[in-house]
Amino acid sequence: MLAPLPIDVHLPAVVDALAARRAAVLVATPGAGKTTRVPPALVDQGRVLVLQPRRVAVRAVAARIAEERGWTLGREIGWHIRFEKRFAPTTPLVVVTEGILTARLQQDPLLSDVTTVVLDEFHERSIHADLGLALVRQAWLARDDLRVLVMSATLDTAPVARFLGDCPVIDVPGTTHPLTIDYAPGETVPAAVRHVWPRASGHVLCFLPGAREIERARTELTSGGPALDADVLPLHGSLDGDAQDAALRPSARRRVILATNLAETSLTVPGVSTVVDGGLVKVARYDAERGIDHLVTERVTLDSADQRAGPKAGGS
Repeated sequence: MLAPLPIDVHLPAVVDALAARRAAVLVATPGAGKTTRVPPALVDQGRVLVLQPRRVAVRAVAARIAEERGWTLGREIGWHIRFEKRFAPTTPLVVVTEGILTARLQQDPLLSDVTTVVLDEFHERSIHADLGLALVRQAWLARDDLRVLVMSATLDTAPVARFLGDCPVIDVPGTTHPLTIDYAPGETVPAAVRHVWPRASGHVLCFLPGAREIERARTELTSGGPALDADVLPLHGSLDGDAQDAALRPSARRRVILATNLAETSLTVPGVSTVVDGGLVKVARYDAERGIDHLVTERVTLDSADQRAGPKAGGS
Protein backbone atom coordinates (compact mmCIF):
# COMPACT_ATOMS: atom_id res chain seq x y z
CA MET A 1 0.00 0.00 0.00
CA LEU A 2 1.27 3.46 -0.88
CA ALA A 3 2.22 5.78 1.96
CA PRO A 4 -0.22 8.72 2.04
CA LEU A 5 1.00 12.01 0.57
CA PRO A 6 -0.72 15.43 0.47
CA ILE A 7 -1.34 15.17 -3.28
CA ASP A 8 -3.44 12.01 -2.96
CA VAL A 9 -6.72 13.69 -1.99
CA HIS A 10 -6.35 16.12 -4.91
CA LEU A 11 -5.86 13.47 -7.61
CA PRO A 12 -9.60 13.28 -8.46
CA ALA A 13 -9.62 17.07 -8.98
CA VAL A 14 -6.71 16.78 -11.42
CA VAL A 15 -8.38 13.94 -13.32
CA ASP A 16 -11.70 15.82 -13.46
CA ALA A 17 -10.05 19.07 -14.62
CA LEU A 18 -8.29 17.31 -17.49
CA ALA A 19 -11.47 15.47 -18.45
CA ALA A 20 -13.50 18.70 -18.50
CA ARG A 21 -11.00 21.20 -19.94
CA ARG A 22 -8.17 19.06 -21.34
CA ALA A 23 -5.65 21.32 -19.60
CA ALA A 24 -4.74 22.29 -16.06
CA VAL A 25 -1.96 23.85 -14.00
CA LEU A 26 -0.98 22.14 -10.75
CA VAL A 27 1.02 23.97 -8.09
CA ALA A 28 2.20 21.77 -5.23
CA THR A 29 4.80 22.58 -2.60
CA PRO A 30 7.89 20.35 -2.24
CA GLY A 31 7.03 17.08 -0.56
CA ALA A 32 3.43 16.98 -1.78
CA GLY A 33 4.17 14.04 -4.09
CA LYS A 34 3.04 15.48 -7.41
CA THR A 35 5.88 14.02 -9.48
CA THR A 36 5.38 10.38 -8.48
CA ARG A 37 1.63 10.28 -7.83
CA VAL A 38 -0.02 12.38 -10.56
CA PRO A 39 1.32 10.72 -13.76
CA PRO A 40 0.30 7.16 -12.74
CA ALA A 41 -3.21 8.44 -11.95
CA LEU A 42 -3.58 9.53 -15.60
CA VAL A 43 -2.56 6.36 -17.47
CA ASP A 44 -6.09 4.93 -17.51
CA GLN A 45 -6.92 7.37 -20.32
CA GLY A 46 -3.93 6.45 -22.49
CA ARG A 47 -0.16 6.96 -22.78
CA VAL A 48 1.31 9.67 -20.57
CA LEU A 49 4.51 11.53 -21.49
CA VAL A 50 6.19 13.26 -18.54
CA LEU A 51 8.75 16.01 -19.08
CA GLN A 52 11.59 16.40 -16.58
CA PRO A 53 14.26 19.11 -16.98
CA ARG A 54 17.28 16.90 -16.18
CA ARG A 55 18.53 13.46 -17.19
CA VAL A 56 19.24 12.32 -13.65
CA ALA A 57 15.71 13.31 -12.64
CA VAL A 58 14.22 11.31 -15.53
CA ARG A 59 15.84 8.09 -14.38
CA ALA A 60 15.24 8.72 -10.68
CA VAL A 61 11.56 9.59 -11.16
CA ALA A 62 10.94 6.51 -13.30
CA ALA A 63 12.68 4.27 -10.76
CA ARG A 64 10.76 5.79 -7.85
CA ILE A 65 7.37 5.35 -9.54
CA ALA A 66 8.26 1.76 -10.43
CA GLU A 67 9.25 1.07 -6.82
CA GLU A 68 6.06 2.60 -5.41
CA ARG A 69 3.73 0.80 -7.80
CA GLY A 70 5.56 -2.50 -8.08
CA TRP A 71 5.95 -1.85 -11.81
CA THR A 72 8.73 -3.07 -14.07
CA LEU A 73 11.02 -0.52 -15.70
CA GLY A 74 10.67 -0.82 -19.43
CA ARG A 75 7.19 -2.31 -19.24
CA GLU A 76 4.62 -0.31 -17.24
CA ILE A 77 6.95 2.68 -16.95
CA GLY A 78 9.96 3.76 -18.95
CA TRP A 79 12.30 6.63 -19.62
CA HIS A 80 14.10 8.23 -22.55
CA ILE A 81 17.15 10.47 -22.39
CA ARG A 82 19.79 11.32 -24.99
CA PHE A 83 21.55 8.16 -26.24
CA GLU A 84 19.64 5.99 -23.79
CA LYS A 85 16.09 4.74 -23.50
CA ARG A 86 14.16 2.05 -21.67
CA PHE A 87 10.57 1.62 -22.75
CA ALA A 88 8.46 -0.49 -25.09
CA PRO A 89 5.91 0.58 -27.74
CA THR A 90 3.16 -0.35 -25.27
CA THR A 91 4.66 1.34 -22.18
CA PRO A 92 1.85 3.58 -20.83
CA LEU A 93 4.03 6.02 -18.85
CA VAL A 94 7.30 7.41 -20.25
CA VAL A 95 9.50 10.05 -18.57
CA VAL A 96 11.65 12.14 -20.93
CA THR A 97 13.93 15.15 -20.99
CA GLU A 98 13.10 18.46 -22.64
CA GLY A 99 15.25 17.74 -25.69
CA ILE A 100 13.60 14.35 -26.27
CA LEU A 101 10.14 15.95 -26.09
CA THR A 102 11.16 18.56 -28.69
CA ALA A 103 12.57 15.86 -30.96
CA ARG A 104 9.36 13.81 -30.70
CA LEU A 105 7.30 16.87 -31.54
CA GLN A 106 9.44 17.54 -34.61
CA GLN A 107 8.94 13.96 -35.82
CA ASP A 108 5.25 13.81 -34.89
CA PRO A 109 3.80 17.32 -34.34
CA LEU A 110 0.45 15.90 -33.17
CA LEU A 111 1.99 13.42 -30.70
CA SER A 112 -0.41 10.89 -32.13
CA ASP A 113 0.54 8.07 -29.72
CA VAL A 114 0.20 10.24 -26.57
CA THR A 115 -2.96 11.09 -24.61
CA THR A 116 -1.53 13.30 -21.86
CA VAL A 117 1.59 15.48 -21.69
CA VAL A 118 2.79 16.43 -18.20
CA LEU A 119 5.36 19.22 -18.00
CA ASP A 120 6.86 18.89 -14.52
CA GLU A 121 9.00 21.46 -12.67
CA PHE A 122 8.02 24.08 -15.22
CA HIS A 123 9.36 26.89 -13.04
CA GLU A 124 12.85 25.81 -14.16
CA ARG A 125 12.33 27.82 -17.33
CA SER A 126 14.50 27.08 -20.35
CA ILE A 127 14.28 27.50 -24.10
CA HIS A 128 13.54 23.78 -24.42
CA ALA A 129 10.71 23.86 -21.86
CA ASP A 130 9.12 26.96 -23.37
CA LEU A 131 9.44 25.60 -26.90
CA GLY A 132 8.06 22.27 -25.75
CA LEU A 133 4.99 23.91 -24.21
CA ALA A 134 4.42 26.02 -27.34
CA LEU A 135 4.59 22.98 -29.63
CA VAL A 136 2.46 20.88 -27.28
CA ARG A 137 -0.14 23.65 -27.29
CA GLN A 138 -0.26 23.52 -31.10
CA ALA A 139 -0.94 19.78 -30.94
CA TRP A 140 -3.47 20.40 -28.16
CA LEU A 141 -5.35 22.89 -30.32
CA ALA A 142 -5.29 20.55 -33.32
CA ARG A 143 -6.44 17.47 -31.42
CA ASP A 144 -9.61 17.30 -29.33
CA ASP A 145 -8.34 14.33 -27.28
CA LEU A 146 -4.89 15.56 -26.19
CA ARG A 147 -4.53 16.74 -22.60
CA VAL A 148 -1.86 18.98 -21.07
CA LEU A 149 -0.88 19.33 -17.41
CA VAL A 150 1.74 21.83 -16.23
CA MET A 151 3.15 21.15 -12.75
CA SER A 152 5.42 23.23 -10.55
CA ALA A 153 6.32 23.98 -6.97
CA THR A 154 6.87 27.71 -7.47
CA LEU A 155 5.17 29.21 -10.50
CA ASP A 156 3.24 32.29 -11.49
CA THR A 157 0.22 30.35 -12.70
CA ALA A 158 -1.75 33.13 -14.39
CA PRO A 159 0.28 33.42 -17.65
CA VAL A 160 0.47 29.65 -18.13
CA ALA A 161 -3.23 29.13 -17.41
CA ARG A 162 -4.08 31.95 -19.82
CA PHE A 163 -1.83 30.40 -22.49
CA LEU A 164 -3.80 27.16 -22.13
CA GLY A 165 -7.22 28.70 -22.63
CA ASP A 166 -7.73 29.97 -19.06
CA CYS A 167 -7.55 26.41 -17.78
CA PRO A 168 -8.15 25.48 -14.11
CA VAL A 169 -5.41 25.97 -11.51
CA ILE A 170 -5.15 23.41 -8.70
CA ASP A 171 -3.19 24.43 -5.60
CA VAL A 172 -1.94 21.65 -3.32
CA PRO A 173 -0.27 22.38 0.04
CA GLY A 174 2.55 20.09 1.09
CA THR A 175 3.46 18.54 4.40
CA THR A 176 5.26 21.08 6.55
CA HIS A 177 8.06 20.33 8.98
CA PRO A 178 9.73 22.50 11.66
CA LEU A 179 12.81 24.09 10.16
CA THR A 180 15.66 26.03 11.72
CA ILE A 181 17.79 28.21 9.46
CA ASP A 182 21.26 29.38 10.52
CA TYR A 183 23.51 31.76 8.59
CA ALA A 184 27.32 31.57 8.47
CA PRO A 185 28.62 34.35 6.18
CA GLY A 186 32.10 33.64 4.84
CA GLU A 187 32.15 29.99 5.92
CA THR A 188 32.98 27.43 3.24
CA VAL A 189 30.66 24.50 2.56
CA PRO A 190 33.16 21.90 3.93
CA ALA A 191 33.62 23.98 7.08
CA ALA A 192 29.84 24.25 7.50
CA VAL A 193 29.51 20.48 7.07
CA ARG A 194 32.04 19.85 9.84
CA HIS A 195 30.20 22.37 12.01
CA VAL A 196 26.76 20.77 11.66
CA TRP A 197 27.87 17.13 11.44
CA PRO A 198 28.00 16.35 15.21
CA ARG A 199 24.44 17.58 15.77
CA ALA A 200 22.91 16.27 12.53
CA SER A 201 21.10 12.95 12.80
CA GLY A 202 20.81 11.91 9.15
CA HIS A 203 22.49 12.61 5.84
CA VAL A 204 23.73 16.10 4.94
CA LEU A 205 22.86 17.50 1.51
CA CYS A 206 25.10 20.31 0.26
CA PHE A 207 24.43 22.62 -2.69
CA LEU A 208 27.39 23.85 -4.73
CA PRO A 209 27.40 25.58 -8.13
CA GLY A 210 29.25 23.02 -10.26
CA ALA A 211 31.30 19.84 -10.64
CA ARG A 212 34.62 21.59 -10.00
CA GLU A 213 33.41 23.06 -6.72
CA ILE A 214 31.96 19.70 -5.74
CA GLU A 215 35.28 17.92 -6.33
CA ARG A 216 37.14 20.57 -4.36
CA ALA A 217 34.75 20.22 -1.42
CA ARG A 218 34.93 16.42 -1.60
CA THR A 219 38.73 16.57 -1.43
CA GLU A 220 38.63 18.89 1.60
CA LEU A 221 36.15 16.65 3.42
CA THR A 222 37.98 13.41 2.73
CA SER A 223 41.63 14.45 3.06
CA GLY A 224 41.72 17.74 4.95
CA GLY A 225 41.08 17.94 8.69
CA PRO A 226 39.49 15.25 10.87
CA ALA A 227 37.93 12.44 8.86
CA LEU A 228 34.13 12.24 8.87
CA ASP A 229 32.56 8.88 9.60
CA ALA A 230 30.53 9.18 6.42
CA ASP A 231 30.46 8.47 2.71
CA VAL A 232 31.05 11.67 0.71
CA LEU A 233 29.30 11.39 -2.64
CA PRO A 234 29.00 13.82 -5.60
CA LEU A 235 25.74 14.36 -7.48
CA HIS A 236 25.79 16.33 -10.73
CA GLY A 237 24.84 15.95 -14.37
CA SER A 238 28.34 15.03 -15.61
CA LEU A 239 28.38 11.76 -13.67
CA ASP A 240 27.37 8.49 -15.26
CA GLY A 241 24.09 6.84 -14.31
CA ASP A 242 25.60 4.43 -11.77
CA ALA A 243 27.33 7.24 -9.85
CA GLN A 244 24.13 9.31 -9.82
CA ASP A 245 22.10 6.33 -8.62
CA ALA A 246 24.63 5.70 -5.82
CA ALA A 247 23.98 9.15 -4.35
CA LEU A 248 20.21 8.66 -4.49
CA ARG A 249 20.12 5.11 -3.13
CA PRO A 250 18.97 4.70 0.52
CA SER A 251 21.84 3.92 2.90
CA ALA A 252 22.14 3.03 6.58
CA ARG A 253 25.59 4.62 6.69
CA ARG A 254 25.53 8.39 7.04
CA ARG A 255 26.37 10.41 3.96
CA VAL A 256 27.40 13.84 2.83
CA ILE A 257 25.97 14.42 -0.64
CA LEU A 258 27.55 17.25 -2.63
CA ALA A 259 25.08 18.29 -5.33
CA THR A 260 24.41 20.95 -7.90
CA ASN A 261 20.94 22.44 -8.22
CA LEU A 262 19.67 19.26 -9.90
CA ALA A 263 18.84 18.09 -6.35
CA GLU A 264 16.74 21.23 -5.87
CA THR A 265 13.64 19.83 -7.56
CA SER A 266 12.33 16.52 -8.86
CA LEU A 267 14.84 14.46 -6.94
CA THR A 268 14.36 13.32 -3.37
CA VAL A 269 17.55 12.34 -1.59
CA PRO A 270 16.36 9.94 1.13
CA GLY A 271 17.37 10.34 4.75
CA VAL A 272 18.48 13.99 4.60
CA SER A 273 18.03 15.91 7.86
CA THR A 274 20.38 18.86 7.21
CA VAL A 275 20.95 21.05 4.16
CA VAL A 276 24.06 23.20 3.66
CA ASP A 277 23.45 25.75 0.92
CA GLY A 278 26.40 27.65 -0.53
CA GLY A 279 23.91 30.04 -2.10
CA LEU A 280 25.43 29.92 -5.59
CA VAL A 281 24.34 28.41 -8.90
CA LYS A 282 25.73 28.25 -12.42
CA VAL A 283 23.35 29.47 -15.10
CA ALA A 284 23.67 29.80 -18.85
CA ARG A 285 23.74 33.42 -20.04
CA TYR A 286 23.94 34.66 -23.60
CA ASP A 287 27.12 36.52 -24.50
CA ALA A 288 26.10 38.99 -27.21
CA GLU A 289 29.70 39.83 -28.13
CA ARG A 290 30.65 36.19 -28.83
CA GLY A 291 27.17 35.07 -29.87
CA ILE A 292 27.19 32.02 -27.59
CA ASP A 293 25.85 30.92 -24.23
CA HIS A 294 28.28 30.63 -21.33
CA LEU A 295 28.00 29.59 -17.69
CA VAL A 296 27.98 32.31 -15.05
CA THR A 297 28.08 31.74 -11.29
CA GLU A 298 25.35 33.75 -9.58
CA ARG A 299 23.56 33.89 -6.27
CA VAL A 300 20.46 31.71 -6.12
CA THR A 301 17.05 33.35 -6.14
CA LEU A 302 14.91 33.46 -3.02
CA ASP A 303 12.52 30.91 -4.57
CA SER A 304 15.42 28.52 -5.18
CA ALA A 305 16.73 28.99 -1.65
CA ASP A 306 13.28 28.16 -0.25
CA GLN A 307 13.05 25.14 -2.55
CA ARG A 308 16.42 23.86 -1.38
CA ALA A 309 15.47 24.24 2.27
CA GLY A 310 12.34 22.14 1.76
CA PRO A 311 8.76 22.42 3.09
CA LYS A 312 8.70 24.15 6.42
CA ALA A 313 6.50 25.43 9.16
CA GLY A 314 7.77 28.39 11.07
CA GLY A 315 11.53 28.14 11.47
CA SER A 316 13.99 30.79 12.46
